[in-house]
Amino acid sequence: MQTPHGSDQAFEEFARAGQTRLYRTAYLLCGDAETARDLTQTTLAKLFQHWRRAGTAEYPHAYAKTVLTRTFLAERRRRLRDLLAFSKTGGLGPAPAAEHADLRVTLLAALAELPPRARAMVVLRYWEDLSVETVASLLRCSEATVKSQCSRSLSRLRERLGEAHLYATDHHATGS
Repeated sequence: MQTPHGSDQAFEEFARAGQTRLYRTAYLLCGDAETARDLTQTTLAKLFQHWRRAGTAEYPHAYAKTVLTRTFLAERRRRLRDLLAFSKTGGLGPAPAAEHADLRVTLLAALAELPPRARAMVVLRYWEDLSVETVASLLRCSEATVKSQCSRSLSRLRERLGEAHLYATDHHATGS
């Protein structure tokens, strides 16, 4: 017997099947395992609240990714407001850059240096392999904005990482 798309059981099935995929995207967005878990759980809680609508969507995972991305950006805006308020009262300076890190950690550190919206665009466009049109729709901006932000962000990442780091592993060179 098939369960209706809007049922609690259907949500549980969706959450079990999609939780790891959502977590990966969350981790790339925020760069921290604990925060990524929180972001994933917040996203699933929001989806559960609106499951009647989300469960009947043509692409429920895309719906979930939209919720995840918008939740991430809203949280970053909230943190930025708090940080600005804190810095006016004599807060801390920027965090020190990680040294001697492997490529993955270096890439995450470089991603963390991008503004949240630009980081979301890069992750959605190049990690999630979404089209420019889809990213623009998810982030409620123009396609031209996605293209220009991604171009600038990739330039910043190349500067930070150096071109050689993008092809540093034997895995890419040998095709294995």
